Amino acid sequence: MNATTGLAAGPSRPRTALLIGFGLVLFVILIGLGTWQVQRLQWKEDLLATIDKRTHSAPLPLAEVERQFAASHDVDYTPVTVTGTFLHQGERHFFSTWEGDSGFNVYTPLQLEDGRFVLVNRGFVPYDLKDPAKRQKGEVAGKVTVTGLARNPLPAKPSMMLPDNDVAKNIFFWKDRDVMAATAGLPAGFVLVPFFIDADKTPNPGGLPVGGVTIIDLPNNHLQYALTWYGLAAALAAVLILRLRRPAKEA
Repeated sequence: MNATTGLAAGPSRPRTALLIGFGLVLFVILIGLGTWQVQRLQWKEDLLATIDKRTHSAPLPLAEVERQFAASHDVDYTPVTVTGTFLHQGERHFFSTWEGDSGFNVYTPLQLEDGRFVLVNRGFVPYDLKDPAKRQKGEVAGKVTVTGLARNPLPAKPSMMLPDNDVAKNIFFWKDRDVMAATAGLPAGFVLVPFFIDADKTPNPGGLPVGGVTIIDLPNNHLQYALTWYGLAAALAAVLILRLRRPAKEA
């Protein structure tokens, strides 16, 4: 009887050790994920504070925002005012949604008085109004002054999950500033301001594009995520402790 018990118990020990070892590795991973979310929480809170401070400041002249960008390469959400003439024939269309409808954000080159260009996100148009001929009232002519928020350019495609831009159909799924400008029919040797501008809610003639589409209220769920990971780690620790104590009780 004792020999039989010994034979049965022997193989269980390596199995138990393996399970406990795997559990400890998983515990460390869960703690790491929770700690990462705490760090992300701090980053998100700092970002939201910066956005709130910037969006509630007075608009700056373009030259001042350019100096800031040259110094820090970060002018995201900084209010800016710029004057120039739109080149509507160079519209680039970025696929987006607005208030539940799918469509496009219209990025239009604005020629500045010094001859340079800046890409301005004039706002949203519904999917079936992508063609500028269907919204001609909004194709304002002559010199205009635009107030909006400066937006940093993207260094690369933000996610492999995004489709590639369909340049031939003028449909962009990510804001590739250089390609947008290069395909907008701008004159040879053009000089581009190194960031975008998102126009504010000032109505355009005919109501389109709809300005003021910049997303400012960013989600901040990192605390919930951290508590979830830490909670799972605590539950796993309890299971491991019970598993370690069970052989002693059985003995």
